[in-house]
Amino acid sequence: MILVPNKDRNLHLFLWSVIGIVFAWSYIGCRDRLTWFLEVLPVIIGTVILLMVYRKFRFTRVVCWFLCLHAIVLMVGGHYTYANVPFMDWIRDSFHLARNDYDRIGHFFQGFVPALIAREILTRQNVVQRKGWRPFIVVCICLAISASYELFEWRVAVATGARSDAFLGSQGDPWDTQWDMASAFIGAVASLVFLSRLQDREIARIQ
Repeated sequence: MILVPNKDRNLHLFLWSVIGIVFAWSYIGCRDRLTWFLEVLPVIIGTVILLMVYRKFRFTRVVCWFLCLHAIVLMVGGHYTYANVPFMDWIRDSFHLARNDYDRIGHFFQGFVPALIAREILTRQNVVQRKGWRPFIVVCICLAISASYELFEWRVAVATGARSDAFLGSQGDPWDTQWDMASAFIGAVASLVFLSRLQDREIARIQ
């Protein structure tokens, strides 16, 4: 069992409180209940997993902050649906874009945050001992997660028909799936480039 310092415990309680408040807001008055549930399902699953492993494995602070931010991104998308998030409507209209691109932000985080998680597990559990291989394997894991999510969206579309339109958020783009995976890939690479050193310092602090 890992003892959690008070500062970290306080941070965890604060972040869980933020997620709980946003979760409640996200549900109240959401545009579509089915879409809301599908969008926040990763938050629910992730919460259960984190609570189950909390006494044995706690992530670094940087991962915790970005887990919270990713959850907020998902819950905002669940509240409005991804194609109707207001501030992205404003950006679309202001810059004469073809679509509301909030879903691109969501899929960027789908690569950015899992990259932090995968890298930390691979590093701290010594799953991959040669450091040179870690970035490649992390990116592969993130692309596998992205592809799995696209397959999940496909099966939801098959099962629910037109009711899945808000969940898919493709907005008529025939290349939406490819754009989603590309966004996740960019997010994973950006995470490795900009946060690896900070994460290494955080890992050293814990160990």
